[in-house]
Amino acid sequence: MVRRPQRRIVCAALGECVHTTGIQSFLTIARDEGCDTVFLGPAVPVETLLDEARECEADIIAVSYRLTPSVAGSLFGELKDRAEQLGLADKCFLCGGTEPVVAEAERTGLFDRCFTSSASADDVRAYLRGGASGRTQEQFASTLTDRIVARHPRPILRSHFGRPDLDETFEGVRRLAESFLMDVISIGPDQYAQENFFHQDEVTAPPPGAGGVPIRTEDDLERIAQAARTGNFPLLRCYSGTRDIVRMADVLRRTIDNAWCAVPLTWYSQLDGRSGRSVRQTVAEAQEVMRLHGQWGVPLECNEAHQWSMRDAHDALAVAMAFLGAYTAKAMGVRHYVSQYMLNTPKGTSPAMDLAKMLAKIELIESLHDESFVSYREVRAGLVSMPADPLRAMGQLAASTVTCMHLSPSILHIVGYSEAVELIGPEQIIDSAKIVEQVIDDCLLGLPNPACDLSVEQRKRFLVSDAELILQAIRDLGADDCADPLLSAECIGKAVDVGILDAPGLAGCAAGRGLARTEVCHGACVPTDGSPGGHVTERERLDGLAG
Repeated sequence: MVRRPQRRIVCAALGECVHTTGIQSFLTIARDEGCDTVFLGPAVPVETLLDEARECEADIIAVSYRLTPSVAGSLFGELKDRAEQLGLADKCFLCGGTEPVVAEAERTGLFDRCFTSSASADDVRAYLRGGASGRTQEQFASTLTDRIVARHPRPILRSHFGRPDLDETFEGVRRLAESFLMDVISIGPDQYAQENFFHQDEVTAPPPGAGGVPIRTEDDLERIAQAARTGNFPLLRCYSGTRDIVRMADVLRRTIDNAWCAVPLTWYSQLDGRSGRSVRQTVAEAQEVMRLHGQWGVPLECNEAHQWSMRDAHDALAVAMAFLGAYTAKAMGVRHYVSQYMLNTPKGTSPAMDLAKMLAKIELIESLHDESFVSYREVRAGLVSMPADPLRAMGQLAASTVTCMHLSPSILHIVGYSEAVELIGPEQIIDSAKIVEQVIDDCLLGLPNPACDLSVEQRKRFLVSDAELILQAIRDLGADDCADPLLSAECIGKAVDVGILDAPGLAGCAAGRGLARTEVCHGACVPTDGSPGGHVTERERLDGLAG
């Protein structure tokens, strides 16, 4: 039976081992958790360790060893024998070391818990707070806002997951929960589920999962929720669907206790072909979903802006749409807003210009903050930036995470290193999370302030100004007959029709003009007239539409 640790700890690097970095890290965590600690130093004999433990009435005796495993086995055997002779065998013994050394420690049956080099600070904290068997659901915050607070200053980690087989998905969710790495698992249903969940009677034989998990019933969602009730009890959320999104919102709230809703303002419509909804219908339904979540008190994300960037819209338009999504959510009564900042999009965007674009979005969105509305920064790498080569993709994931951390995020959405080439599995997500965790550890030691970079600050101001021109152009569409054109589905639809809201990637779509021309120049995506180097200002672009 595992004994729950108390508060007085005696530690040492045992025998001839002089490596103390690991045990010093353990002591730092123990002190933060309110423990009294005594460190005896490197190369401490068994006798000295136990004499000190007895004299100071230690509750925990912690040792580390990083040398030859067979020597460690002899030392641990001596430690056990001597502890029994001195009547100390009922104390809580902990061990830290390499995996082969830990294997020797576990064979003795003396140690309550052993930590290998791969153990995280959270593993140690969880043990000190509740013991190895004390991890219960009550230890982990059950709402998004509480989990953000509990993890601060670290961002909580989130990833997409959904295999084309239900049993694979259930097992994968369980595996991710038991990794203790993911705070939020976002379930990715296949396109059939997103569009036809409530219309399956129209199809004789629903297709198998393609591009995601084949969710066909509410029971499927409830079984996914059950699979996550282990490990660190991660929160769950799910795509909002591309049709019947109001009904789907209620299903997700009831079955998986959706941690937050993510719904675009204009997308999952004729703009991208994910449904047959018009832009006007899509805006109206998105507003209704926002209103419902405001009433329910559930956080919401408007995943709008990066959809434009993924279709090569210029940066100022993405900034304007980021603000419009947040503005709409606040007007619909959403109190806790998740604002997603997708980096590396369009491809070729530089880290400096990415930070400028995101800081412009942040400035506009966070200007909406008051006692009724607050936003949380969610950052992620852009999928288009991930190389096919797995090692290069790992490097890109790490590099993008460094840029993300400059934004002081509350949520970090992990884009798995293999997502660009395959439907990702739990092991690749776990490996990606470990890469990200290491980068976070390093970044939390201290990063420079990007706002102090003159080029970043100038670009941010430029984008804020141009975004305001775009927003004013939308307002002008309904100036005569609309209380607030920015909240009018008709005005937003008209802005798409006339090209105020346009992107090269809309060419050939059922909605949108697709006549805009942009290019990435010096790391920033800018509007052009279609000729080489023919850059135009935002005022020139908008005036050209009127002509």
